[in-house]
Amino acid sequence: MPLPMKLTAITLDCPDPQALAAFYRQATGLELHPESDGDFAGLASEDGLFIGFQRVDGHQAPRWPDQAAPQQVHLDFAVDDLDGTEALLLELGAFKPEYQPGGDRWRVFTDPAGHPFCLTRS
Repeated sequence: MPLPMKLTAITLDCPDPQALAAFYRQATGLELHPESDGDFAGLASEDGLFIGFQRVDGHQAPRWPDQAAPQQVHLDFAVDDLDGTEALLLELGAFKPEYQPGGDRWRVFTDPAGHPFCLTRS
């Protein structure tokens, strides 16, 4: 029997929490949490999910798909328009690696701090 657990937060390590929160805020439209400060920033959705960004000195960005610095975690976002969303994300500072294992099903990007994330069709 599964435990009665509900995922409420995901936190990503990064060198600049404010900059990474700004990237994801522009990409998702989520609201900046009012208690965000220099070493921690967060975004909140209406359904209660919280995405946090915490400063880690000496942060080593993942190098997807290279496993020398593995991804450890990645986020998936469903979108209606893959091409349009890709263009906006690249303008915001996302990077699209050459290696794309998803074919037409999904696309892999990295955020400005190097964390991989995927776009899938809604």
